[in-house]
Amino acid sequence: MTREVLGRWLDTGLDRSVIGGYPRFGLAARRRLPGWPPDAPPGALTGRTAIVTGASSGLGAATAAAFARLGAAVRLVVRDTAKGERIAASIDGDVLVSRCDVSDLADVRRFAGTVGAADVLVHNAGVLPAERTTTPQGHETALATHVLGPLLMTELLGPVLAGGRVVFVSSGGMYTQKLPLDDPEYTRGGYRGAAAYARSKRIQVALVPLLAQRWPGITVAATHPGWADTPGVAGSLPGFHRLTRPFLRDSDEGADTTVWLGATEPAPPSGLFWHDRRARNPHLVPWTRHGAAASRTMFEWCAEAVGLMH
Repeated sequence: MTREVLGRWLDTGLDRSVIGGYPRFGLAARRRLPGWPPDAPPGALTGRTAIVTGASSGLGAATAAAFARLGAAVRLVVRDTAKGERIAASIDGDVLVSRCDVSDLADVRRFAGTVGAADVLVHNAGVLPAERTTTPQGHETALATHVLGPLLMTELLGPVLAGGRVVFVSSGGMYTQKLPLDDPEYTRGGYRGAAAYARSKRIQVALVPLLAQRWPGITVAATHPGWADTPGVAGSLPGFHRLTRPFLRDSDEGADTTVWLGATEPAPPSGLFWHDRRARNPHLVPWTRHGAAASRTMFEWCAEAVGLMH
């Protein structure tokens, strides 16, 4: 067995165990394995523009700062511009703050009209609602924030993103959920914010292969950060945060693969789901599996919801 093969075997074992791969020590272990993909070199994004949604804290702020260190002009897309400006002031580089509520399709259309350049687009904005709420267009908020808004934004920015990259920041929580074909808006049963979050992240990952086909000139990827210590986790999942806090990744560790996907050369294969710089199987348990036809049905529903031609 070669060192490369052994490294991949150990890496897969960490991933399938969950507890071995998702905390900060999982990333630390992988970095020491043979075949760990190299960092993007200094200046890798010089002359390019990177857009990061949800960039006022946590993973989004860390991603934006990393892109700036690699030479990109960075656009922080946030709902609260005061928070965004504080993050911008902490980043050394060419940084612009823009307001957009990604869950509001009308606001997404307005924002897209202001973008003249984009080489990397990271869909990082996220919510974990305590109760079911809806957007101005009547869509469940987690679905709109994680799927519908990003889908519409990328479609509208397609002309300026040609040759660029799009990264959906998903979640390991999606492994627990089936594709909710029969109730994408979560209108039935007892609503749970954590389930709504994971369901919408499952939809993201299911759509990525289809979006890679729809946008052939753009590299499309989804990634999950492992267990990261973010304001969203601390506020929305206090029990989980309290139990796992000593083992959680910091924001830079959680953003590592997002940054790598946006900057590494050559561009990674399009249409895949990533964790710790490796493409991963999007299913860990058999009861969440679905086929290509189900993904297509889900895409058609989402496309209709945001007014796209199928």
